[in-house]
Amino acid sequence: MLIDDRYHLTYCTNIHPGQDWASTFQSLVDYLPLIKNKISEDKPFGIGLRLSNKASEELALNDNLPQFKSWLITNGLYVFTMNGFPYGNFHDEVVKDKVHEPDWTTRDRVNYTARLFEQLAFLLPEGISGGISTSPISYKHWHSGTKEINAVMETGAMHLSELILKLYKLEERTSKYLHIDIEPEPDGMLENTEDVLKFYQKFLLPIAKNELIKIRNISEEKAKKMVLRYCTLCYDICHFSLAYEEPAHTFEKLKNAGIKIGKIQVSAALKVKFDTSGKDKIWDSLGQFDEPTYLHQVTVNLKEGVKTYNDLPIVLRNKPDVPELRAHFHVPIFLESFEELYSTQDHILKVISILKENLISEHLEVETYTWDVLPGYLKKDLSESIIREMNWLIDRL
Repeated sequence: MLIDDRYHLTYCTNIHPGQDWASTFQSLVDYLPLIKNKISEDKPFGIGLRLSNKASEELALNDNLPQFKSWLITNGLYVFTMNGFPYGNFHDEVVKDKVHEPDWTTRDRVNYTARLFEQLAFLLPEGISGGISTSPISYKHWHSGTKEINAVMETGAMHLSELILKLYKLEERTSKYLHIDIEPEPDGMLENTEDVLKFYQKFLLPIAKNELIKIRNISEEKAKKMVLRYCTLCYDICHFSLAYEEPAHTFEKLKNAGIKIGKIQVSAALKVKFDTSGKDKIWDSLGQFDEPTYLHQVTVNLKEGVKTYNDLPIVLRNKPDVPELRAHFHVPIFLESFEELYSTQDHILKVISILKENLISEHLEVETYTWDVLPGYLKKDLSESIIREMNWLIDRL
């Protein structure tokens, strides 16, 4: 939905199971019209569409895509952003580090993302930009040594340069502006602002510029503008709060480097504050979030920098003596605290404050995908929970 004629706001449908197109579409039918009528009865309502590779392949068959677009129009819905990070199943099985498979060193990742863009270009209404968020190149713990890491970054940059050219040609053919939104997260090859700046400056810009100059016979300046136009960032508030980075700091650094933010994912992480005497209660509360499906990296801000534990069970076993921890577990954005724990909702409020003064991004997407693995006392009806999150954000925007 359009807020203040500035922001397209939605929630990410990775909340709903959908390994294939039939189950994905059924989830949309079950939830989207109901949620739209509660939030945006008289105005079109946007969708942050998540398609697995299999669902995307099946959507491309027969006349599934035109039929889907017709269903969207009939129900006052439109797709303006997609989540192209998880390639395979994202529910009801162990995901953990497999969420990064296949990474940007592979042809499978390129083909999947290119297909998603063709589908988004078809679905996207006229006069609106579209974006697809994607993996932060690869998973850090799969690679070691400077030579190997550089090779991963170089291959990722080469594949992204191929996609940049595709997006340029898509815009020429359809007059629709689409961008790929790289999403840093804990233990990704890109985790924070400095990682992003280094990747652009050392790998993406020089490699992609060189490829575009060769293929398009254009100037270096035009090639640079193409890279920065089509390859943008997905700023997930939860993820950057885990890096202990203030939003104003990140936004200023990216602006100075010419890097655009294609999408802001509005999400909150777990915050654990050991500023009371009841540490046992705090650890017990945190233990309720130990579940086997997703990776829940935990970060602590030390004098020498941010330290990352690559999953919550490690921290629960070791119980480090620190004043504060933050855990990569997306929790409801409307909650500031629960039991003995807190959320990083304060980072969301800081971003909203900045958005009121600066158009950082046109795309806002609530992304709390963990409803089915939350502790029992936080589980509520899914539709009502989504509506509550959306209304909380709308009220503050």
